[in-house]
Amino acid sequence: MSDYMFMLESHLGTEQNRVVADVQAAAAEANVSLFLTGGAMRDMLGGFAIRDLDFTVEGAALKVVKALAKKTDAKILAEDDTRKCAELLFPGAVTAEVSMSRNERYGKSGGKPQVTPATIHEDLARRDFTVDAIALSLNRASRGLLIDPMNGMGDLERKELRATYNYSLYDNPVRILRLIRLRVRLGFVIEERTQSQYENVRLERLEEKVAPRQLFEELRVIANDPTAPEIVQAFEQEKLLHLFSPALAGSKSNVSGLVKLQKAKQLVPTGVRFPLENLGLFLHFLAEKLSPREKAALAKATAMRKTEIDLWQKLDGRAKKLEKALKSPKLNRPSQVYEALTGAHGDEILFLLIRSPLRLVQDRIKNYLQKYLPLAQEITDEEVQLATSVQPGTPKFRKAKEEYTLQKLNARPKKPEPEPETPPGAPGGRPPEPPPAPGGPGPRRPLRQPLVRS
Repeated sequence: MSDYMFMLESHLGTEQNRVVADVQAAAAEANVSLFLTGGAMRDMLGGFAIRDLDFTVEGAALKVVKALAKKTDAKILAEDDTRKCAELLFPGAVTAEVSMSRNERYGKSGGKPQVTPATIHEDLARRDFTVDAIALSLNRASRGLLIDPMNGMGDLERKELRATYNYSLYDNPVRILRLIRLRVRLGFVIEERTQSQYENVRLERLEEKVAPRQLFEELRVIANDPTAPEIVQAFEQEKLLHLFSPALAGSKSNVSGLVKLQKAKQLVPTGVRFPLENLGLFLHFLAEKLSPREKAALAKATAMRKTEIDLWQKLDGRAKKLEKALKSPKLNRPSQVYEALTGAHGDEILFLLIRSPLRLVQDRIKNYLQKYLPLAQEITDEEVQLATSVQPGTPKFRKAKEEYTLQKLNARPKKPEPEPETPPGAPGGRPPEPPPAPGGPGPRRPLRQPLVRS
């Protein structure tokens, strides 16, 4: 195994590693070359958490997508027949993009590109920034080979954002939004010539040619970013927020609400299963101060679909049903609170944590996130087997583990027994009182109580 493959497997979670294996198997069966590219490589090499997986295929990418959807129960979230790419959601809430290795030639700024199949080297050279133009071979003959024709590794080390070519931002103006977003998220500086290209694009007001659906995709990416409040602030400072909605300028951008949302997300313990749809939460707090007409204008400017609008505009109503269940006096045991929240949607849970006026509801959610979820996560299969004598992997084991978890949640923690007092002078005890100094006062005697005559 190469050092880069070891690094990749170390950075990925169990579910993500399973997705990599599934995509490799599908590509091998389709007899096409497969590479890990884009943000996944940038984050791995830069030491950041890998959120989404990006795969590039030299050949029929959509054939690989259909095979994955058939054999792994992955859902196709979006498909672009022009660029021959698709976004998939795998079991375990892992998202991945599978795209064809391609060339894109633009006849005019912001226009639809002419797409043609290309080699992986040509594909990397047409990308936006050098830190996104690195690939890792996942093919049997060259597995673990790093491909870096634009010296993206050097820019990662210098913490610098550099466009891959002189017309990168002109060809696709949405890249100026990505530039600001990556600058904030990574904490990198913008290379001098790339900064000049950015300023020239702004002078020509080419950002107004960004397609509505591209704007929506930016919102979706920001919704999943831990630095979302800072990115929104940076867009406002760069006078780019009006692209999404003119009403968002100034105090209506609700950055304070986004900060509260980010703090609530930090209460979710790492490593636990907590399915969360970030888009609805993010849009709710971003647009919380907008009027109904302004919210409709935001949805239109970004070409939102009805299902995407419902995610944020119906969140309040969905959360009220959960709030009603959580305030019930019948939930008087930790296991009952755990069961009520384990079946709930993550966006509803965090919404109530921030917005519910009921202290009881907030306390129960905090206990669930900070006590019950971590305790349930610590229970191992070996512990369940020892306590129940049910073998892991059998049909009864899952139910046995659930029942054992509920019992552990309801069990009161044992009070620590007080340590026996050690006599003075004994090992571990307090030191004995020193003898009085010669000529000094003797040991203190108790005061005699005066006699009281009747």
